[in-house]
Amino acid sequence: MTTVRDFGAGDEPATMLTAYDALTAALADEAGVDAVLVGDSMGNAVLGYEDTLPVTVDEVASRVGAVARGAEDALVVADMPFLSFGADRRESVENCGRMLKEEGANAVKIESNPQTVELTEHLTDLGIPVMAHVGLTPQSVNQTGYTQQGADPEQAEHIAELARAHEEAGAFACVLEHIPANLAAHITDDLSIPTIGIGAGDACDGQVLVFTDAVGLGDGTPPFAEAFGNVREEMTDAMEAYVDAVESGDFPAEEHSHVAEELDDLY
Repeated sequence: MTTVRDFGAGDEPATMLTAYDALTAALADEAGVDAVLVGDSMGNAVLGYEDTLPVTVDEVASRVGAVARGAEDALVVADMPFLSFGADRRESVENCGRMLKEEGANAVKIESNPQTVELTEHLTDLGIPVMAHVGLTPQSVNQTGYTQQGADPEQAEHIAELARAHEEAGAFACVLEHIPANLAAHITDDLSIPTIGIGAGDACDGQVLVFTDAVGLGDGTPPFAEAFGNVREEMTDAMEAYVDAVESGDFPAEEHSHVAEELDDLY
């Protein structure tokens, strides 16, 4: 089983995919994914929200439990949702600790800012492994939008310093989202912990994608992602075939039914 100590420590780049249920987690596990992130991306990927902000602690907890039951070897990382951390230390610890103690996660991911450095150190001291996340942080969408971050020198240095501060605070890895590839390469060289990129070039120590993007299930793919399949089309074809079969009377057929001979005298 992958642990926080050996995550990203191999010769090959680390792989991480999101998952929000036991079946998807089991499939990712069988595919050899190193870590499964129960992302707050569930908000717009599967829960029907416009963004990640409405996602609740209870929604994440329920799906972390499902993913932990489905994944046997992959590291399970719980993505802490908006306002579940940072405002109150005690509440932050309880929310993060719940993901490990009650739901079976191995670590938590926190969208990082200057205020989460001390929290990261505190959580780590308590035995809660923390994955940091810098660059584009979707929970800050009302301040930053979904545009690339770190394109100007001042902002780039801020992101690099933030990543370094969280490593020093005890984070075991750091997600770099939607930043220039040369900035990601600089941060990767600067840190001793693994960097996991999404829209951050190929110099990172690993990569992460939202699974609906990776398998081609979502309605469109972000410019920094790639669909490695077309599950949306396959599912649509299968559902349409089901509807046609029922409406035409082809399903259920004789082989799909069981007749109890003991009832012949009654019916």
